[in-house]
Amino acid sequence: MIMAAPPENPVSEATLISLEGAVVAFGALRAVDGVTMRINAGERRAIIGPNGAGKTTLFNAIAGAVPLSAGRIWYAGQEITAESVDRRARRGMARTFQITTLCAGLSVAENLRLAVRGRSSRKFSAFGADRLTLEEAASIEAALQATGLEARRDVQSRTLSYGEQRQLEMAMALATRPRLLLLDEPAAGLSPADRQVTAQIIRDLPADLTLIIIEHDMDLVLGLVDTVSCLHQGRVLVEATPEAIRADARVQEIYLGTPHHA
Repeated sequence: MIMAAPPENPVSEATLISLEGAVVAFGALRAVDGVTMRINAGERRAIIGPNGAGKTTLFNAIAGAVPLSAGRIWYAGQEITAESVDRRARRGMARTFQITTLCAGLSVAENLRLAVRGRSSRKFSAFGADRLTLEEAASIEAALQATGLEARRDVQSRTLSYGEQRQLEMAMALATRPRLLLLDEPAAGLSPADRQVTAQIIRDLPADLTLIIIEHDMDLVLGLVDTVSCLHQGRVLVEATPEAIRADARVQEIYLGTPHHA
């Protein structure tokens, strides 16, 4: 009997995340329609497009929150197409959401403690020590410093400003020490001043941390990334540098609303 060979790994050593013909279908609707995308370790990638383009669905597929209907996903050289959210998180994926979800009655530090404990093998142990390990404590301190929340560590999260709540959500993701960070509209609803704070936090993140960012503020996001993938109707319309995206007539037409002239 001749056994079929396993599928060849299409990913180079430099590639951290790769999607090959990814499809997410909800009945007859293909929210993500055959997306192929490769993102290198340490790269900062923006995913832009009009409402309904499939951006958040693509994020959910990368994180494992929705299954692929077709296609494959590779992460750090391993196929993860069928893996759960928890398994992907243990591999080093972290994400933020459009709507901030915090434990309002807990302090900033306690929210971060939950985040790091959620990645721990002790999280379901009724008899495990409650004390943080040195590594976990260091992760919390680094996340507080990276997001400028050191002085707010003992404040209940319900009393934080909206901008600070968004910073805390980013800190919770960073406290897990991810290799890949997915930021879903990190500047949504922020004041101009808070947008600048968020932008600086992102700029100052470690160079070896791979970022994928969904953001509607074009001026903000194009100044933060190396490469931009523009989605339209679930497909990659164009993939280019921020400078090329600014000048691309197709992007202007479908995303910025510039009328097409023949």
